[in-house]
Amino acid sequence: MHFLLFYDLAPNYLADRAIYRAEHLALAWAAQARGEIVLAGALSEPADRAVFLFQGDSDAAARAFVAADPYVNAGLVKGWSIRPWTTVVGETASSPVRPGT
Repeated sequence: MHFLLFYDLAPNYLADRAIYRAEHLALAWAAQARGEIVLAGALSEPADRAVFLFQGDSDAAARAFVAADPYVNAGLVKGWSIRPWTTVVGETASSPVRPGT
């Protein structure tokens, strides 16, 4: 299954993230190495949200990531949510649906 983690970023996110960025990125790359995060990054223009694509049997890895993330703990994230995502197209789709099926 796939899960999308959405961060709503605080207005001071870009100005204040530098001191937490190395720890945040280390946490994200470790989750990627474990096969939990597929892709992640901040949206731009404006930089007001970030999106993480997790994969797994449940949203537990995404919840653990939020709990450990220095951006969340420092208040650079003003809110977050996790949504299950039914992926149907692509090599790694969790529920592939081909034409004619």
